[in-house]
Amino acid sequence: MRPLGVAGRRTTVRRVRLATWNVNSLGARLPRVEAWLAEMEPDVVCLQETKLSDTAFPALAFSALGYESAHVGQGQWNGVAILSRVGIEDVVVGFPDDQPTDPEARLLWATCAGIRVASMYVPNGRTLADEQFRYKMAWLGRLRAVLDDLDPARPLALCGDYNIAPGDDDVWDMAAFEGSTHVSPEEREAFAALLAWGLVDVLRAQHRDPGLYTYWDYRAGSFHKKLGMRIDHILATAPLAERLELVFIDRNARKGTKPSDHTALIACFADR
Repeated sequence: MRPLGVAGRRTTVRRVRLATWNVNSLGARLPRVEAWLAEMEPDVVCLQETKLSDTAFPALAFSALGYESAHVGQGQWNGVAILSRVGIEDVVVGFPDDQPTDPEARLLWATCAGIRVASMYVPNGRTLADEQFRYKMAWLGRLRAVLDDLDPARPLALCGDYNIAPGDDDVWDMAAFEGSTHVSPEEREAFAALLAWGLVDVLRAQHRDPGLYTYWDYRAGSFHKKLGMRIDHILATAPLAERLELVFIDRNARKGTKPSDHTALIACFADR
């Protein structure tokens, strides 16, 4: 755990529009992100895979758009950020526990407009036999343990790329993923354990339809063929989920020139 001193302000807003987006290299996609912020006007944005060092993070560019920001990165790999135009306080990097610091930049916390927000980039896992899969499962277990020190009766949102498709309807063809990561029983059990603690999958709270995806491989025209996965999620505690007005996947953010292979998930919450 490494706290960051980031100046913030307390702001009361009638609604909070919260978004999460794995941008797959912020350096390569900054103009797209800036244009998207100007168009969609989210209040709080969790970014993953910035692939930037902290010194290279474009805080001034976001400030010009009205966003305070916090970031933890490690250069060409990983990296997570939180942008907020409704205040940003109590920033913490990594797991808030007494265990050794995670060597990878995958987790960042902040309080924005009274909501405790985490921007998360869960390890991919590679294959079920890979050491990275064991790292992924340990990472998820550590996250679940951290929740025991938090209060499910307070507004909390865990946002990010979970690298888990929690149900068969969250992949385009379950047979194509048989025996691979993202859909294994172990990963789905870890996801279910987060829900059991007291979190709500806000997209599924409003939409039960199959075919709702947040990620499409760059290869073989997967996006246009609708061969996707729902692996980016916003999980919220009940006091926040009860305020949910609207949640949607912004497919337009996956279109155009040099898009990320993920798109943004956006949830709108009513006044507290």
